[in-house]
Amino acid sequence: MIRVLIVDDSALVRKLLTEELSRYDDIEVVGTAVDPYVAREKIVALKPDVITLDVEMPRMDGLSFLVKLMKHYPVPVIIVSSLTPTNSDAAIRALSLGAVDVIGKPGSAMSVPDISRQLVQSIRAASRAKVVRRTEPASGAPAAARLAPALAGIAMTHKIIALGASTGGTQALEAVLVTLPPAMPGIVICQHMPEKFTASFAQRLNSVCAIEVREARDGDAVVPGVALVAPGNYHMMLAMSGAQYVVRVKDGPRVHHQRPAVDILFASVAKSAGRNAVGAIFTGMGADGARGLLAMKEAGAHTIAQDEASCVVFGMPREAIKLGAAHEILPLDQIASALQSACTSHRLAAI
Repeated sequence: MIRVLIVDDSALVRKLLTEELSRYDDIEVVGTAVDPYVAREKIVALKPDVITLDVEMPRMDGLSFLVKLMKHYPVPVIIVSSLTPTNSDAAIRALSLGAVDVIGKPGSAMSVPDISRQLVQSIRAASRAKVVRRTEPASGAPAAARLAPALAGIAMTHKIIALGASTGGTQALEAVLVTLPPAMPGIVICQHMPEKFTASFAQRLNSVCAIEVREARDGDAVVPGVALVAPGNYHMMLAMSGAQYVVRVKDGPRVHHQRPAVDILFASVAKSAGRNAVGAIFTGMGADGARGLLAMKEAGAHTIAQDEASCVVFGMPREAIKLGAAHEILPLDQIASALQSACTSHRLAAI
């Protein structure tokens, strides 16, 4: 049984989430709190396995509370936030401070059942997450100071790097992307995240990376030095337009309960780029991306899976490894250099 504490100043949200989560046999809402001060006492008394946390609350905001929590009582935290630009930015900051996932609040843009399904999946993943004590907030060192050495001739327009991640993936992707030199081949990214939060995520990455990072738009060209992040609630696929790679951003049914789905992106990369591609699958719950990575490998791409020790949740990489989809299984701190090496040493065909 997963014990959950809900921290939110809205009585309606506390009631809705409690009712929805109580429908699941493996989840128990052990308590609710109107603000971090009440939450602090209940955490000590109730010892929850997972906490859901709003970012906007009276007396102490969610980010300040999260910093204190990660320092003194590290526990898996899921941010449940309204879909507004300000809250999206705060939610992305929360992920860098140690939260394991972010979910949109019930409202006009998302129905309660949709939120319920996503939150349940997130809670199950968070209950298995590795949460480490943080003595001080994560700081973004200037990208230039953290770059790995650039490899000569790495930027070639016919090469593609495809990355997929879920729970814990925002931190993992940042750790990799921040070390890449600006002359990298074009990068396409699928990170499980709600609509509107992906724009804030891309903006954060862009602020700390030497490469340009932005949320993808339908028809965007995939070019060296640029990483495109699949927008929340839309699938992203790689396609050819003449002699150039572009992305297609489209609606469609959820795959593995996800939209965007890593399998959709990876399958399209296998079809459009073949052995010109390099793919990596990162931390996350479930199996999304495993079959897509296998399709990339079978099409001649070089493939990488994050290892168990460095994953927040070893779900997606484990499923890919079980299928034999990964050429390499690597700790997070070795993946950036492996991507660069694969782009230069792997036999990538010209279009």
